[in-house]
Amino acid sequence: MAPILYMTLLSPPSRAVLITAQALGIELELKNVDLAKGEHRRPEYLQLNPLHTVPTLIDGETIITDSHAINAYLVRKYSSDDKLYPRDHSKRALVDQRLHFDTGILFNSFRNAAAPLFYRKSKEVPQETANQVVEAYRFLEAFLEKNKWTAGGEVTIADFSLAASVTSLDVLVPVDSLLFPKVTAWIQRFQELSYAKVNEPGLNDLKEVVKKCMA
Repeated sequence: MAPILYMTLLSPPSRAVLITAQALGIELELKNVDLAKGEHRRPEYLQLNPLHTVPTLIDGETIITDSHAINAYLVRKYSSDDKLYPRDHSKRALVDQRLHFDTGILFNSFRNAAAPLFYRKSKEVPQETANQVVEAYRFLEAFLEKNKWTAGGEVTIADFSLAASVTSLDVLVPVDSLLFPKVTAWIQRFQELSYAKVNEPGLNDLKEVVKKCMA
C-alpha cells in the first residue's frame, strides 16, 4: 500500500516531499488539502496533524508532520543507498544544518513575504521583508561558495527543500543573478534534474496566485 501524502501544490514543503519521492521512485497516494477552505483545520485532519500544517505523511502506522522529517524518513526507509541523506556523521550534520536553515530562514522568509499578499490584500512584498529575503539569498550564496550543491559535492534532500523554497521566493522577491550568481547557477542545476519537474506545476500555480494578488 502506497504511503499517503496530504499536501497542496502551492506549498514549498509539500513540493519538497514530491521531489524526494520522485528521486527515490516512490509512488505516493496524494490527498490535496484545500487550505482556502480550511480543510487543514477540520477535526479529522487535526487528529493526524495537530499543527494543521502540510504536508503530512502516513505510512502504515507511521505519521510524520514535517517535510524535512518526511524526506529523511523516506530516504532511510526506501533508498538503496545513503547519497541523498548520508550516514556519515559529518556529512549528515551538514545536511541537517541546511534543513534547519530552510525551516528557520528560507521557508520562514517565504511565509513572511507571502502573507501580506495572501491574507492582507497587499499588492507588494513589504520592503523590510524583501530585505530579509535578500539576506537569506546572501547566506545561500555563501553556502555555495565552494560547493556545487548546498551540502557538498552531491545533491541531497537539503537541496530539495531549499530549492522548493527558493524557487517559490523567487516569485515574490526575484533572485538577482548579478548579486547571487552561485544561487542562480544552483537553481539551474536543480531544474535540470529529471525529477525536479515535479516542482513546476505547483510553482506555476503560485505564480498565477501572486500575479492576481499583485494586480
